[in-house]
Amino acid sequence: MVQARNQSRRIDPPWGMTLTEQLLGELDREAARTKRVLEQVPAGRDDWKPHDKSMALGRLAGMIATMPAWVTFIVKQDELDLTPPGGGEWKLPSQTELAAAHDKSVADARAALQATNDSRLLTTNWKLRAGGQVVSEAPRHIAVRDMLNHLAHHRGQLTVYLRLLGAKVPAVYGPSADDHSFA
Repeated sequence: MVQARNQSRRIDPPWGMTLTEQLLGELDREAARTKRVLEQVPAGRDDWKPHDKSMALGRLAGMIATMPAWVTFIVKQDELDLTPPGGGEWKLPSQTELAAAHDKSVADARAALQATNDSRLLTTNWKLRAGGQVVSEAPRHIAVRDMLNHLAHHRGQLTVYLRLLGAKVPAVYGPSADDHSFA
């Protein structure tokens, strides 16, 4: 009798937030940090790279600006192929389009998260493919968190590029040599 009563009762998270609300908060915090970094990308240096094996500045900045769109893919689609047969549709935003591209990606990601629920994020998987081959498969909530970590990784890479180019490095998780605020 006690077991049946406990199973039918809704159990809210003890911290008072759903998983979806947590992810929205994390997305918003990371979006503000990312935008501050993107605003420092110098114009006219899109092809610059610190090493032959490194990604070019324009490609790196464009990827970072649009990475929040992956949340939309993860929530709304069952999979994404990074290198589909016949090529993809992704267009690199120009340096002047970085902030607008980022704002749109974040807005779309927010809308996707607001339209889903914790059950979908926790109980359904998402696949990442490259050339048709599955390179990653995980529950959607893990895929979203991995994407946010991946974004932070590349944003850190971009701050190194900024330093090497003599541009200002904004505060991200704390002060930088150029910005003493706690962001």
